[in-house]
Amino acid sequence: MDLLCKAYGDASDEDGEFENLGEVKYKRQCSIPPHKRTCSEAYAPVQSPSPAVVLPAQPPSRYVSKRNRAILAAKTTSTPSAALPLPNPPTTNVEPLVGLTLDSELPSDILNLLKCKKNIAAAKSRVSTGLSVSLNGHTSAVNSIQWSKSHGHLLASASMDQAVYVWNVWNRNQQKVCALRCHNAAVKDVRWSSDGLSLLSCGYDCSSRLVDIEKGTQTQMFKEEQTVEVVRFHPENSSLFLSGGSKGLLRLWDIRVGAVVKEYLKGLGPILDVEFSRDGNNFISSSDTSNSRISENTIVLWDVMRQVPLSNQVYAEAYTCTCVRYHPYGSCFIAQSNGNYIAVFSARLPYKLDKYKRYENHGVWGFPVKCNFNMDGQQIASGSSDGCIYLYDYKSSTLLKKIKAFEQACVDVAFHPTIPDVIASCSWRGEISVFG
Repeated sequence: MDLLCKAYGDASDEDGEFENLGEVKYKRQCSIPPHKRTCSEAYAPVQSPSPAVVLPAQPPSRYVSKRNRAILAAKTTSTPSAALPLPNPPTTNVEPLVGLTLDSELPSDILNLLKCKKNIAAAKSRVSTGLSVSLNGHTSAVNSIQWSKSHGHLLASASMDQAVYVWNVWNRNQQKVCALRCHNAAVKDVRWSSDGLSLLSCGYDCSSRLVDIEKGTQTQMFKEEQTVEVVRFHPENSSLFLSGGSKGLLRLWDIRVGAVVKEYLKGLGPILDVEFSRDGNNFISSSDTSNSRISENTIVLWDVMRQVPLSNQVYAEAYTCTCVRYHPYGSCFIAQSNGNYIAVFSARLPYKLDKYKRYENHGVWGFPVKCNFNMDGQQIASGSSDGCIYLYDYKSSTLLKKIKAFEQACVDVAFHPTIPDVIASCSWRGEISVFG
């Protein structure tokens, strides 16, 4: 027995030595830690926290697990923000122009006026009767114009030719610097965003569209079941805007969610104009009542948050009003009446019509003629069916000046937001003229 035990004991010791030698050789060949991992598990790709770092390609002979392949694929693709879809696909009918807001091409005198920003209280508006700049490019009636408040050399125009143009008014080389053709029907209104980098327009294609003018992309589209006649940004929250259309529907939209957040229903006729109060708590709507015997809905004042009318018995005369405007500082508003005059109303309860003050002598005669205050509220400018611009003194309502601008109806007028003696106007034939 001792001999057998000795014989088997020697054999087992030799086997253990061979096993130890094999383990040493295996360690040298695979170079793995003592706790025995397979060669495929030994590879672990370096994960960098920065998405911009691209990992080197792995040799084809080395196995990479499915999980690691997914990590590598995620690292080498574009950033996640680039993969997110836009709310609406960008349009191809926009001419992008990087540097559109730059004013390096302006004459030195205009550049100085824009930069110094004259004291509004001390400024006196003396609009010249001589034509300063003529802007040509639209092939049909221009419905709306607006100066950019943040970039005073830029003017936007919306036309029946389905285009929105941005004009660098005093540019030495090229005045029409951007053409936005996002709509497939006539464009009724256009408004600048508060930062001056986007334009909101609306029209007969039953939509409102927000466009980034420097990138040349349509960022959002807001579709409705009516022709959208007018849009206005909220004065305190640039993410909100109000729209009014041909079916009498008034809607407050939130750009951040791309949806309607409030709707104002009263069975009105087609909406002709809207205007927010300075604090944004109220707004005025003007609607067409020509097909109705009820004239009390011509002008309605609304509470924005409660979605209820504050008063609908403001204007009792049997005329529609093509335009409504709040005074920039006073507690009143004006309305352009088809009775060929501008009426004045109190902006406080009970919103009474001032029967002793009217701005007359110009004509409307069925055209969508608009009016506007200058920046200090001391003057009112109005377009006219005879192609002239009429300037009135706000307090006395006397006619200060009459400027012949066009052969056909002058539709819209806009005082410059910082230069007191400059005014832009547009015509039913598609012309745009700047005086001052």
